[in-house]
Amino acid sequence: MSEKEQVSCEIKVDNARSNNNAKKPEEISADGSFKRQQNRFTTPFGNEPGELPVEAGRYRLLWSAACPWAHRSVIVRKVLGLENAISLGTASPLRPRIGRVDWAFSLDDNSKDPGLDIQYISDVYFNADADYAGRPTVPVMVDIEKKQAVNNDYFKLTHYFETVWSPFHKQNAPDLYPEHLREEIDAISDVIFHEVNNGVYKCGFAHSQEAYEQAYDVLFARLDALEERLSKQRFLLGDYITDADVRLFTTLARFDAAYYTAFNTNRNLIREFTHLWGYARDLYQTPGFGETTDFDAIKRHYHTSITINPDKDEVSILPKGPDLSAWETAHNREQISNKQEKFLIK
Repeated sequence: MSEKEQVSCEIKVDNARSNNNAKKPEEISADGSFKRQQNRFTTPFGNEPGELPVEAGRYRLLWSAACPWAHRSVIVRKVLGLENAISLGTASPLRPRIGRVDWAFSLDDNSKDPGLDIQYISDVYFNADADYAGRPTVPVMVDIEKKQAVNNDYFKLTHYFETVWSPFHKQNAPDLYPEHLREEIDAISDVIFHEVNNGVYKCGFAHSQEAYEQAYDVLFARLDALEERLSKQRFLLGDYITDADVRLFTTLARFDAAYYTAFNTNRNLIREFTHLWGYARDLYQTPGFGETTDFDAIKRHYHTSITINPDKDEVSILPKGPDLSAWETAHNREQISNKQEKFLIK
């Protein structure tokens, strides 16, 4: 790139950032309901022309421990043993107060990600698209050499880790997305996304009483149905953990500590559901789940930071509860399936 071209590109990025600063993403509909933005970088990983090549050491996964969408990808990365193939960068749970919604690497030395030498998540988005105007989201897979976002498709990212990234799985890695169950996994994951994962956000970000109450009713109707389902089987699809369980867990883990109060999802705590609570503890006590769950980061983000509105007044009160020791108590869920092992090994 010539010096002239480089200057032109930098001006274009600066203008895009100014526009992003001036206007928050339009994710609230006319009726006051929350409509999540579409993912911008969705090129799949694979070995076909036009796909992102699957190469160890080529990409860095950026996340924040506060984010449920990012947490699911980190759980799967850990469970499958992809740590040596895909490096990890961790942004602070506290949004930077810079006039736009972003994620910052303020936890690292010099406030820069050590693997990419960037200050904000938005840097990799603008490096990939100087006109990017949405919220820079996590998780995002980044080409390390180019420092560009290549995939932020949180809905499919774990599936890529489970399938085309299999050459880099650890020995005896579990099968979280078994071929004979994929149709069922996809179906229940779609319901969980709309009614639970995103359902809590539809409650918390609603801008009208009607939109809030509609989302609230849908959310708890689904939680009631899941409570009934889990009274008869250990996990969502039977005796073994699948990708669908990962997706549900990240919302359940945040529910009592954050969503119940911050998003007004206050009909029941998860620990007041007999089977959902036992199920959540069963997963939490599984390698890869509890060790990647940071309750302090979750509480700090949802109670003391901004979310999608950069103009929101800063909140200073951090709740002391709930008592986290309950997550380590016995769940006895293995009695439902009469199996000790939780994973289906390939």
